Amino acid sequence: MIDNFNPHFLNKIFEGSGITKEELKSILSKYKQVTFSKNDYLLQEGQVEKKYWFIESGFIRSYIIDTEGNDITFNLYASGDVVIDYASIFFFAPTRENIQALTDCVCWEISFEDFQEMFNTITSFREQQRGLLVGSYFALKEHSISLIADEAKVRYLKLVKEKPQIIQNVSLKHIATFLGITDTSLSRIRKEIST
Repeated sequence: MIDNFNPHFLNKIFEGSGITKEELKSILSKYKQVTFSKNDYLLQEGQVEKKYWFIESGFIRSYIIDTEGNDITFNLYASGDVVIDYASIFFFAPTRENIQALTDCVCWEISFEDFQEMFNTITSFREQQRGLLVGSYFALKEHSISLIADEAKVRYLKLVKEKPQIIQNVSLKHIATFLGITDTSLSRIRKEIST
């Protein structure tokens, strides 16, 4: 059991999912509240992911190092997001990503084994988690397509609309690489929008 267990955040995550009170009690017992300090790694390149996280508070990014040694932000996460490397956790493959806390963070962690147990035994949990995971996957795919098909300004405005808390709390350097542009280009876009 978790010391100082306060399931308020997790209750919000699971509300409206059809999970019964009895099932919820069983599910909540599998989650562990963990904290990460700014710059801590949740996962580093070459490791195999064995758990995943819901962010209660704080900001996290995943990044890769490109062929020229540049640090490129691959994804940005905020409160309520699922932090996961799909290929690593589901296929037991060493990750190519680094997942790092950008601020002090409070997260709710579940092991892959406990996730699988709940997924296979509680139908409502399975459907709710499937929806969350598919939603996260499609958001990532949509971003990948946007990097090719949309202008940088469109990508920036979409991020402002969908995740304003990222714009307000994450460094411009990380936002720029996430959007596939330079810091200078991002500054120019922001200036154009403000005038």
